[in-house]
Amino acid sequence: MEPKKKKKEKVVPRTQQTCATPFCFFCAMKEQDPCRRRAGVEKCFLEMPQRDDQEHVLVLSGLWNIAMAHPNDPEFPSLGIFKCMAHLISRGVDDRSWLLQDQNIYIPYYAAHIIGSYTMNEPEFATIAIRSGVIPPLLELLRGKLSWVEQRVAVRALGHLASYETTFYAVSKHEEEIVKLAMHVASTCLEMVYVKFVGVNDKKSRLRYQCDLLTRGMGGLEMENRKAEEWASQLQCWSLYLLNCFACKERALHLICRDGFLKELCKMWGGLVNDTSPSGVGLLRILCYSKMGRKCIADCREVIESLCNLSRSSDDWQYMAIDCLLLLIKDTDTRFKVMEIAAVFLADLVELKEIGGRKKVGEAIAQALLLDYKDGKFKNKKNRVLEEVWDLKVERSKREKTMSREEAEEKWVLAVSKKQQGNERFWAGDVEEAAEFYSEALDSCPLKMRKERMVVYSNRAQCYLLLREADKAVSDATRALCLATPANSHKKSLWRRSQAYDMKGLGKESLIDCVVFVNGWFGLNERKKGKVPYYASRMINKQMNATWLFAGAQRKKSNGNGGGDDDDGDMMKKDEKAKENMASVSGLSTIMEEPSYEKGRLGRAERSGTRKKGDATARSCLY
Repeated sequence: MEPKKKKKEKVVPRTQQTCATPFCFFCAMKEQDPCRRRAGVEKCFLEMPQRDDQEHVLVLSGLWNIAMAHPNDPEFPSLGIFKCMAHLISRGVDDRSWLLQDQNIYIPYYAAHIIGSYTMNEPEFATIAIRSGVIPPLLELLRGKLSWVEQRVAVRALGHLASYETTFYAVSKHEEEIVKLAMHVASTCLEMVYVKFVGVNDKKSRLRYQCDLLTRGMGGLEMENRKAEEWASQLQCWSLYLLNCFACKERALHLICRDGFLKELCKMWGGLVNDTSPSGVGLLRILCYSKMGRKCIADCREVIESLCNLSRSSDDWQYMAIDCLLLLIKDTDTRFKVMEIAAVFLADLVELKEIGGRKKVGEAIAQALLLDYKDGKFKNKKNRVLEEVWDLKVERSKREKTMSREEAEEKWVLAVSKKQQGNERFWAGDVEEAAEFYSEALDSCPLKMRKERMVVYSNRAQCYLLLREADKAVSDATRALCLATPANSHKKSLWRRSQAYDMKGLGKESLIDCVVFVNGWFGLNERKKGKVPYYASRMINKQMNATWLFAGAQRKKSNGNGGGDDDDGDMMKKDEKAKENMASVSGLSTIMEEPSYEKGRLGRAERSGTRKKGDATARSCLY
């Protein structure tokens, strides 16, 4: 007897399956009829905050992807997405039992991110968002009602809303609180992220939802730490962007221009982690456009010194520091106070042709420095600096214009001779005498011979390095880099200035010069199989440890001073003490290049104890 054949069940296509979930977003999106589709999506946005559904996280995750991929698409903003997101954030803040069930803990983050993405480019969307009541729930996140990951997306969204003329007024209704919160977040976020996340090395002790948001569950401790560093930098930079929106309208300057916060701004930099943001120097430049801002900055010596160091670096934001200093010294109320510090630094930049898209930068600097030179208001060292600038840009330029061709050739021959003598004395170990010959070569070399003068300045910088005169080495290396075409492209000068900054303890400036040096290394014939020079990798390793984004927070925690606010409620667990110490920020000893010596005779620099062992001989460093 043959067994009965089972009837095959008819498979219903997914598109024809009935969904048990009322007002299902995914079903609404599958609707072929455009009118019914829009009506269904609008109904979903209206009903979603009122219902408990495990699919909420999937819906929010999908909306987040759509908002990131198509931030200018008007469909969802016109259907009520902003009001839906605002209600979901408010529910997450007010109802902890709902927040902690299922996967609802992800919802406030996604909701704030969606608001920020749709308001990123379109002022019309920002207007709809304001009318939908997004500011109060975003403010709750900015206050720290949940955690730092929600603060990051909240301050981003508020920054976009504050950047449009049409919506700034609505944000400015909360001006004092928002400005104070943004200042506090910018100043404390690195320590907070370190204590709450990065310093918790045990993966089991970290909040799972934060790990998943950072790496989508695909990364280990190392990946999580890298993403946390990136997000912490973004949190700081977006907080400063929000402050920029007020500062550029000269609002809340009495809060932003506080001495303590201005000093904090000097330490805030996008750098290698968030290189698209000017961070602290961007806000300082905005402040320099206002009378009150210039006065407060001029009164803070630490800020002026930071701007001066940045102006003599290869940082992408070098031109912003130059802008700040020019604005300060052109203002008669701040000029003399700032010139006492800045003149020495700016004098090294008077031959800079172009930087940051600005042309004739050196000419603008020279004109600003020499505004009242003939009045003799500056004395001692600053006056001598201005005399040098006057001689270089005015007197010497006039003399060379009237010089005959034969005289110019004589000057050139003499400069070449002096340079060669300097090279010979350097190779013999007489570094001080070599520096003197290089100085004579610079005095003789015609100004139009920019490449030749660049070489001599760079060689003299090497002499000052070996003589442990870091300030002079930085000055000469900077002058060489200003003469390079394009600016900051002379490889050896970058390396020498990196070493000089290392001597001065300026890790950030040293690191950036070294990184730019390595980038240039790969573009030359010295590629050497694509390997970074060992001495450069050592320097980068040292300065990366010294300037690590969380270095300050790590030191505070290791000294027992770490902490942070404990207002995260049930969301945050107690932080554990880090089980592994990072590399010491003291790093390696200063790397020096090594002069050779002849016939067993020690050179002058070696006899005076200034000769250091390094990774390359002096002969390979000169021209």
